[in-house]
Amino acid sequence: MTSDQTKTFDLSASFKAYDVRGIVGESITAEIVEAVGAAFVDVLGLAGQTVLVGGDMRPSSPEFSRAFAGGAATRGANVQLLDLISTDELYYACGALNAAGATFTASHNPAEYNGIKMAKAGAVPISSETGLKEIQALAEDYLDDGAIPAHGTRGLISVHDVLKDYSEYLRSLVDLRGSRPLKVVVDAGNGMAGMTTPAVLGDTLLPKLPLEIIPLYFELDGSFPNHPANPLEPENLRDLQAAVIEHGADIGLAFDGDADRCFVIDEKGEPVSPSAVTGMVARREIARAKANGEDKPTIIHNLLTSRAVPELVAHDGGRAVRTRVGHSFIKAVMADEGAVFGGEHSAHFYFRDFWNADTGMLAAMHVLAALGEQDGPLSDLGREYEPYRSSGEINSEIEDKAGAVERVRLDFHAEDVAVDHLDGSTFIAADGSYWFNLRPSNTEPFLRLNVEATDQETMERVRDRVLAVVRG
Repeated sequence: MTSDQTKTFDLSASFKAYDVRGIVGESITAEIVEAVGAAFVDVLGLAGQTVLVGGDMRPSSPEFSRAFAGGAATRGANVQLLDLISTDELYYACGALNAAGATFTASHNPAEYNGIKMAKAGAVPISSETGLKEIQALAEDYLDDGAIPAHGTRGLISVHDVLKDYSEYLRSLVDLRGSRPLKVVVDAGNGMAGMTTPAVLGDTLLPKLPLEIIPLYFELDGSFPNHPANPLEPENLRDLQAAVIEHGADIGLAFDGDADRCFVIDEKGEPVSPSAVTGMVARREIARAKANGEDKPTIIHNLLTSRAVPELVAHDGGRAVRTRVGHSFIKAVMADEGAVFGGEHSAHFYFRDFWNADTGMLAAMHVLAALGEQDGPLSDLGREYEPYRSSGEINSEIEDKAGAVERVRLDFHAEDVAVDHLDGSTFIAADGSYWFNLRPSNTEPFLRLNVEATDQETMERVRDRVLAVVRG
């Protein structure tokens, strides 16, 4: 192996805390990917075992999948190429086939990006704390050496399509056959939901459900010709909102590029918050777990989720566990607590029945089931789960983030407000009328503010006061 003095490859620009992400042709190339595939097998001890490799609709994904497969096979793993897949299809395959795997995607990032999400057998996530740093270091060594040494017998490479099995599995978890007829507009954003929606909710592979699917941007196109595949940004929901109104639809669903997140629009074209979706799914999962004999089913929610979620969980006889923001934390806590379900304010939804992994499609199916088993519109149903008013996330560009938080603490010092530091600083009014969280970004000069209050006036008053202090 190379000594530190002769190292020329540095992959730190593309290796992040939970995945790999970079600009195609610059920080991520076929040569780099091949080395990462080899290192993946070595670090996880996968020689002689099955490794699953797929990718999304980005133009570079097929080449990268083959390069990763080649590196993995050189080091002795037997590779099954899954071809075009959503990220939650990878998690399904890693769980159902009990094999480690990787998928090429840059999620909602622009077209010039690609990346790698990796998981161990059983869909256990890999992060910088659980192998990603070691994979990076070994890949750098292989790149510096200029060759990947063969590991005895080269592994075999075959093709395995999991779309039908994935679709059948999701349908086994949420039975939509008894739903009232629903008209559903789906905006796939030219991402992988353009392939998974017809398979799971439509009738391309499985029997027809009582759903009329109206497709928006189902053509798989990694150049994203219509709008970025990032439904977190309100402007990227406008086409879906207009289509729901135009078609008189019951519901609209928007997926991000790799289809692991789902956003919901009601029949009036208004967004249903991810917190409301978390509450809706939590209620269903608690009821199902109790029907199967569980005493106090556990639901995970991050600290930016509406406090309506833990209140509902307690009301329904479940146990709510509050966690930091970020999917690797949620997945770890899901496993530690044996939780049935977890939800984040960013529209990531995690299921015990899905190997604690996140899947936008399964969350969408739960919402469709909740809507389809009652007669009222989604706007009425959603209101039950959104009793509070929220500011959404507001960024302030601040260099001295700690100083700004301290100014806010002093400003609220005379009031009856508790502060906790689970993730940033959360200020909670003793009378229950509001709470707000200030969280510094780890990667940008931003301080992020989220406010929730019992009414719009209180929310706006607290929001404006905090922003005045932060930006003052």
